[in-house]
Amino acid sequence: MLVGNLLIITTIKTSRALGSPMYFFLFHLSLSDTCFSTSIAPRTFVDSLSKKTTISFSECIIQVFTFHFFGCLEIFILILMAVDRYVVICKSLHYMTIMSRQVCSVLVAVAWVGSCGHSLVQIFLALPLPFCGPSEIDHYFCDLETLLKLACTNTYVTNLLLVSNSGAICTVSFVVLMFSYIIIFHSLRNHSAEGRRKALSTCISHIIVVILFFGPCIFIYT
Repeated sequence: MLVGNLLIITTIKTSRALGSPMYFFLFHLSLSDTCFSTSIAPRTFVDSLSKKTTISFSECIIQVFTFHFFGCLEIFILILMAVDRYVVICKSLHYMTIMSRQVCSVLVAVAWVGSCGHSLVQIFLALPLPFCGPSEIDHYFCDLETLLKLACTNTYVTNLLLVSNSGAICTVSFVVLMFSYIIIFHSLRNHSAEGRRKALSTCISHIIVVILFFGPCIFIYT
C-alpha cells in the first residue's frame, strides 16, 4: 500500500501532464490512504512480533483519532472525485470554470476540516468516560466500540451517538455517491459510443473502490 500510494503521489507531483482536478483529488486520496494504513499497520506489526502487546491510553486515543480522521477523509475525497466525474461528463463545456484549482483546493480543505471535526466528536464523547478495568481490548487495534466495553458506566447513549456519527457519514456518503452515478449513467445516453466508453473507463474503477470501501464500513456501523 505504501509503495503504491507513494508512487502515485510522486508521479502526480513530478508530472506536468497530470495537472487536472482528477489527479489533484487522486493525490489527496493516496495521501490519506497512506496515513490511514500507517495509523494501524505499524503497531500491528510490532504486536505480532512481540509477546508484550500493551498500549497506553493516550496512544490508544491517538490511534482512534487518526483512524477515524483519515478514514473519513478518504470518504470525503471519494465524494469529491465523484463530483469531478459528474462535472466533466454532464457539464463538460464549463468543466475548467467550475472545477478550477482554487475551487478544488477549497473543497479539499473543507474535507480535511470536516474529517477533523468528525474525529474530535468521537474523541470528546469517549474521553469523559471512566475506565477502571478490565483493560484488555478484544481487537487488533483501538476502535471506540471495543474501547467503550472497558468503561465502568452505562455507555448505551454514548455508543449510539458514536455509531450514529460514523454510520451516518458512511451511509449518507454512499447514497450520495450512488445517486451521482445514476445521474452520470443517465446522461451518458446522449453521448457517442466512444464518449460512453471513455466515461465508463474512469467511472468503473472509482465505483469498485467505493463499493470495496463502503461495503465493510456500512456493515460494521449498522
